Amino acid sequence: MEIRLEKRAVKQVRLSAADAIEEGDVETLREDIIEAFTDEQIGEIERRVDTADFYDFLSEVLDEWAGDDVDELFELLESQLSEASIDLKYHAVDLDDEDEDEVVEEEEVATEELPLDEEEEEDEL
Repeated sequence: MEIRLEKRAVKQVRLSAADAIEEGDVETLREDIIEAFTDEQIGEIERRVDTADFYDFLSEVLDEWAGDDVDELFELLESQLSEASIDLKYHAVDLDDEDEDEVVEEEEVATEELPLDEEEEEDEL
């Protein structure tokens, strides 16, 4: 079986993992990983893994994770899922790159000129 994660989900997990590295708290990371998978995918994982519970499965992965490298977390997820005959696919996302949509929105806000009220125009003159 193959599971594909959406680009936005991967980016959120990477950001959350980076936060977990800085703060040492993995609860938010665990929740973000859970949200990265659909209910159907979680159900299929639960049918295939030894623990039969996705939360417990993630706990094992997070316990094994050294907590200092985001890529290592994804590698652990891949290897643990591959043991259950699940091929995890995702797009590598660079945390330094902003989504194209976010960049466009910021540029539009920065360049948008709002019309001044007549009173404000007179004050400026």
